[in-house]
Amino acid sequence: MKILLLLLGGLKLGKIALTGGTMLLSMVVYSFIFGWWYAVGFVLLILFHELGHYAAAKQRNLNVGAPTFIPFVGAWIQLKEQPMDVETEAYVGIAGPVAGTFAAMACYYVAEYTHSQLMLALAYAGFMINLFNLIPLSPLDGGRITAIISPKVWWLGVPILIGLFVMNHSPMLLLIAIMAIPHLMATFRGGPHGLPERYYDVPLSTRVSYGLYYLGLAAFLGIMSYETHLLLPSRN
Repeated sequence: MKILLLLLGGLKLGKIALTGGTMLLSMVVYSFIFGWWYAVGFVLLILFHELGHYAAAKQRNLNVGAPTFIPFVGAWIQLKEQPMDVETEAYVGIAGPVAGTFAAMACYYVAEYTHSQLMLALAYAGFMINLFNLIPLSPLDGGRITAIISPKVWWLGVPILIGLFVMNHSPMLLLIAIMAIPHLMATFRGGPHGLPERYYDVPLSTRVSYGLYYLGLAAFLGIMSYETHLLLPSRN
């Protein structure tokens, strides 16, 4: 017990308690609907996604907070300082879906070799979570990534979000829409207010590279979501 206390004393308990506590809360809430094991796997998939952002932000020497979870909303990491250029923002933005895709693929291969319907369902959830986050609309990851091309690309995400809301009247979609309004209005001024003048000044080759990364990842997640959905047992 003394050794445990010493170890805990050397850690930043505030961050650990916040992340661990909100993760546990999410697992408990989801377990009432989906069952305990699915709830655990689902939250861990979100964690991998957020850790991708966290690692990328740390790599770029940004001051970043630990992941925080909210049931039925998801999770986020708090960037305590604004990236100094749009390439850094895109780099941190795409790292989450990339890490989340690897986690979903791990579930997919485990399901393939063990014939586990649970792991297959988690793989499908993982692919869909990361595909949804690639909608080109800020504050979603897709908005942060496509900002390197042009903030005006965010308007392409509007009909996608509207279509999703028509099919599924989720309050989360409405919340995202409300949060997106200031970002969309800022595109008429050339970009979010208060950013450095050279924030969007990046080489064309960098814009093209991130555009290809974004499209490739979105296409891969779309294909895997479709293929995995076909493998799921019919509910009819």
